[in-house]
Amino acid sequence: MSRIGIVGGGASGLMAAYAAATFGDNEVFLFEKNEKLGKKIYITGKGRCNVTNNCDSQEFFSNVVSNPKFLLSAINNFAPADLMELLEDSGLRLKTERGNRVYPASDKASDVTKYLEKIIKEKGVRIMLNSEVSEILHNDGSVCGLKCNGEEISLDKVIICTGGASYPATGSTGDGYRFAVDVGHTITPIKPALVGIRLKGNEFADLQGLSLKNVRATVFEGNKRIFSDFGEMLFTHFGVSGPIILTASSMINRRDANSLTLSVDLKPALSEEVLDARILRDFSEQKNKDISNALFGLLPRSLVGLVIKRSMIDPYKKVNEITVKERKALVAVLKGLNFEIEGLRPIEEGIVTSGGVCVKEIDPKTMESKIIKGLYFAGEVLDVDALTGGFNLQIAFSTGYAAGRSVNT
Repeated sequence: MSRIGIVGGGASGLMAAYAAATFGDNEVFLFEKNEKLGKKIYITGKGRCNVTNNCDSQEFFSNVVSNPKFLLSAINNFAPADLMELLEDSGLRLKTERGNRVYPASDKASDVTKYLEKIIKEKGVRIMLNSEVSEILHNDGSVCGLKCNGEEISLDKVIICTGGASYPATGSTGDGYRFAVDVGHTITPIKPALVGIRLKGNEFADLQGLSLKNVRATVFEGNKRIFSDFGEMLFTHFGVSGPIILTASSMINRRDANSLTLSVDLKPALSEEVLDARILRDFSEQKNKDISNALFGLLPRSLVGLVIKRSMIDPYKKVNEITVKERKALVAVLKGLNFEIEGLRPIEEGIVTSGGVCVKEIDPKTMESKIIKGLYFAGEVLDVDALTGGFNLQIAFSTGYAAGRSVNT
C-alpha cells in the first residue's frame, strides 16, 4: 500500500484524491490549509459554480489560452461528459445553460464541493483540514514526504494542487510555485487572467456602473488588431470589466499595455451607412433640439456627453445646424469609441492565474514531474489557463484526475 499526499483541497485536489483512492490500493491524505474544502469553488460562477462546459473537444481547446496541446491527453481521458457523469452519479443534479455552461441544478456552488467531498470520503480519503504544508521532502531525485504544520510526514508520492495566485483569501497564495522552484522547476512568469482592464485618463469616470450589451470590443496594438469579441461589458471606477473584457485581458496580459488601445463599437449590427441613415431619421424628428438631447434614443444617457465631446460637436448646437462633417464624425465615434489601456487589475483579482509551473517539465499524460520522481502537479499551479465558461474548472478536474490515476502506475 502506497501513501499518497495531495496538497490543496480545491477542484484539482478533490479530483486527484478521488482518482488516487479509486484506482489503487492507496492510503490517501488530502492536506488543506483552510478550515474547509473547495473554498475557491464557492465563489466561482458568482456563487453558482460553472463546473464545466458541455462542448466537444474542438470547441474546448479553442477556448484554452495557454498550452492547449499539453492538455490533450488529460482532457480527452477525463472529458466534460465524464465529469458530469461522475457528479450526477454522486447525486448532484446538473443543468446546461447558454453557451453550454454547466451548473448545479440548485444554483449552489457549495453543492459541488459537498458531493465531491462525499465521494472522496466514501473512498476512504483522509481529509486533513487546517493543515499547512511548508515544504516538499525529497531524496536522490524522488519524493519522500512533506512538512505540514512543522511535522515531517513520510509519503511515497505527492500531488501539488495548490492553485495559482488569484483570490488569495481562498488560500491560493502561490505556495505551489515555491514548492516547484525549491525542487528545481521553472516558473513561467505569472500574470492576471480574466480580470478587469485599467484605462488611462478619467473620461470614463462618469460612466461608472454603465453596462453595455451587444457591443464589440476590439484591442489594437498600434494598428494591428489583436483581439475582438461581441457581447457585454461594464464601465467601472478603474476602467472596464464584464465578459468580453475579461476575455480580452487573457489575450493581452503578456503585451506592453502602453501600446494597446481599446475600441468599442457601440452599434456593431449597423454599417456606417445604415447608422448614418438612422441618425438622419432621428434628427429629422428632433430638428429644434440640442444635439445633447437628441441622442437619448440611440445611447444610454450617461454616454451621450462623452460621445458628443469625442465627436467635437458643441453640445448645445441645434440638430438642424449639424453639418455633414459633424454627423460623419459622430458616426465614426459610435463605431469606434477609443480608450488607451493603462494595464490590468492586480493578479489577486484575476479569476485565474496565467503562467505557473513550466509544462515542458511535466509529463502531459501523468502530470508527473520530469525532475523529481513521485511528484505531480495539477490545476492552476501549472502554466495552463482558458477563457470563461467552465473551461478552467474542467482543466483542474482533468489534470487532477490524470495525476491521481497516475500515482498507481
